[in-house]
Amino acid sequence: MKIAVVGTGYVGLVTGTCLAETGNQVICVDINEHKVKMMQEGKLPIYEPGLELLFHRNIKQGRLHFTNNLSEAIAEAKIIFLALPTPPDGDGAADLSYVLGAAKEIAHLITEYKVIVTKSTVPVGTADKITAVLNEHTNVEFAVVSNPEFLREGVAVEDFMKPDRIIIGTMDERARKLMSEIYSPYVRQGNPVIYMDQRSSELTKYAANSFLATKISFMNEIANLCELVDADVDMVRRGMGADDRIGRRFLFSGIGYGGSCFPKDVQALALSAKQHSYDFKILNSVMDVNHIQRKILVEKVRKYYKGDLKNKKFAIWGLAFKPETDDIREAPALYIIDELLKEGASVTVFDPEAMTNAKGLMGDNINYAANQYDALTDADALLILTEWSVFRNPDFDQLSDLLKSKVIFDGRNLYDIQKMIDCGFYYNSIGRKIVS
Repeated sequence: MKIAVVGTGYVGLVTGTCLAETGNQVICVDINEHKVKMMQEGKLPIYEPGLELLFHRNIKQGRLHFTNNLSEAIAEAKIIFLALPTPPDGDGAADLSYVLGAAKEIAHLITEYKVIVTKSTVPVGTADKITAVLNEHTNVEFAVVSNPEFLREGVAVEDFMKPDRIIIGTMDERARKLMSEIYSPYVRQGNPVIYMDQRSSELTKYAANSFLATKISFMNEIANLCELVDADVDMVRRGMGADDRIGRRFLFSGIGYGGSCFPKDVQALALSAKQHSYDFKILNSVMDVNHIQRKILVEKVRKYYKGDLKNKKFAIWGLAFKPETDDIREAPALYIIDELLKEGASVTVFDPEAMTNAKGLMGDNINYAANQYDALTDADALLILTEWSVFRNPDFDQLSDLLKSKVIFDGRNLYDIQKMIDCGFYYNSIGRKIVS
């Protein structure tokens, strides 16, 4: 099938590449000429495990193409995926200007029945708004489908190729058949394709992300309580996770959630509820907890140094909001680094993939190390902010030699408490006893 994907961010590029992998002819369009030229030359603009192999294979085999020309992209496409950004606007609502702007352009270009699919995360009622824009500018028949993505950065290719479920919001039978044809190769093992109306589909994405964010914030509250009552959050997590009604996932405590989805989706859903005169108390609390949790490690550092961080040098391991991505959007590390700098400390950072993005955002305000051990040289303490695998089993003797003092603040609970006792470190993590 011939498919167009409008927008080549994480969602658009993974979607386009994975659709090409099952034999479709896919053309991706983006207004960023530099980015399109880069992809046409076979260079990936993002880091995502597993994507590079499929990207090069489908370009080589002539199934994956890139252009700046929207007319060219949609001319022969039966289905047009909209994978455009919906960033928060001034009051926190999702900004639909990119999505509705693209819909208007498409309306002027289509000459036959097309299926326009919103892959972007959008508020309830967006499909109706897209339909209204299209109806205003064209008399050609079309269908608007809501098809939210559930791609986790770091495993997005696997999530697309082997989805646990696919949500399709449409009441148009022709559109339903086309969407079923596209997705049939991905659900051969029997995972469900769930059909529903557009509004329910749109709300499903926000509800799913907000619930996961709620689990994270709940466990962070439990971790904070554990420290006050001398309990161990790891033990509590295991006891809770063994209950299959709760499950083991998203029960790890830490320094809060970040990334391109959870923060804006929770905020957008709470605001959408407010616009319908509903006070979504749980989500407001989730956001409050996360705001506090992002800086909780700084409070631990302040307490250890008796409130004086001036001229202290800190090594930071991890910048990305999660491992296996270079994405630093809303990463807790950014908030922690900002607080340390405000108090007169200096910071040297290392991240396996996010260094380039960090340099673009923070410039010369911090120092950048070539590897994780270089970051430690003459540092007063190490702060661990992302749970990359490479940080899980370091050479503790080398840490001891390079750090001024054997002090670790661990925002991701990577190390065993007994191991830290045996190695003689001061070790302060989240929701567990302090080793001193």
